[in-house]
Amino acid sequence: MESDLLKKVRKIEIKTRSLSHQVFAGEYHSAFKGRGMAFSEVREYQYGDDVRNMDWNVTARLRAPYVKIFEEERELTVMLLIDVSGSRVFGTTTRTKKDLMTEIAAVLSFSASINNDKVGALFFSSKVEKFIPPKKGRSHLLHIIRDLLEFEPEDRGTDVGAALRYLTNAIKKRCTAFLLSDLIDVDAKLQPRYEEALKIAANRHDISVIDIYDPRECSLPDVGLVHVRDAESGASRWINTSSPSVRRSYEDWNRKAFENTLATLRRYRIDNVRIATDENYVKQLIAFFKNRA
Repeated sequence: MESDLLKKVRKIEIKTRSLSHQVFAGEYHSAFKGRGMAFSEVREYQYGDDVRNMDWNVTARLRAPYVKIFEEERELTVMLLIDVSGSRVFGTTTRTKKDLMTEIAAVLSFSASINNDKVGALFFSSKVEKFIPPKKGRSHLLHIIRDLLEFEPEDRGTDVGAALRYLTNAIKKRCTAFLLSDLIDVDAKLQPRYEEALKIAANRHDISVIDIYDPRECSLPDVGLVHVRDAESGASRWINTSSPSVRRSYEDWNRKAFENTLATLRRYRIDNVRIATDENYVKQLIAFFKNRA
């Protein structure tokens, strides 16, 4: 019912707005402010200036070394890329991956708002499901939170590359983008399918990855014969979790996929943090912000 949804939205707002004010505002500011720089003017080169800021056209014209001066942009544009594929509803602890992504996205939204930044969102599955252009204001943030809670995608698969390509094409000015996903999007060799799109997007935008996972995605418990279903493809099968080789194969697949994903993120210098559904995301995010600052 509509009243129940509004209560959920309000509950998320109260909890995450408080966290944003009390904990994250300063960390967010130091981690992301100053990364958006706008050209201001040129002046003569002085000892100690970074030669990478040399303005060679002016230097050649005036026959003296000149450098470009930049100033911090007054506001940032923050984009949230939210994975709404079928696997987000998985959860074996006190919450699902969807629950965790919703809270973290709300915290990031309010932290950005406190710093007078615009916030937008992009929901994706195997395609871009919905794009919310960046804006300011409480009603806009509540609109994003509401969609985080109730949005139902048309598809259930995952295509991280589609989201990154859309971001590159839709947002022309450099922005700060957070990709919230379980990153289960690999090929037959367990390599990320979105590497090329990530490379292009990272050259234009400041991208951070928040990898959300459930502990049971890393290891299987020994509980005998279990019927399982892939939340994205719909395929189902019986597996014998009492078999050591089955559990080992499961763990090896997930470990290798994670290692390859992490290597790809490091290759393009993408900051990332991995948070489990049974972990305290507050501590994780604060540590992540501090490492970026």
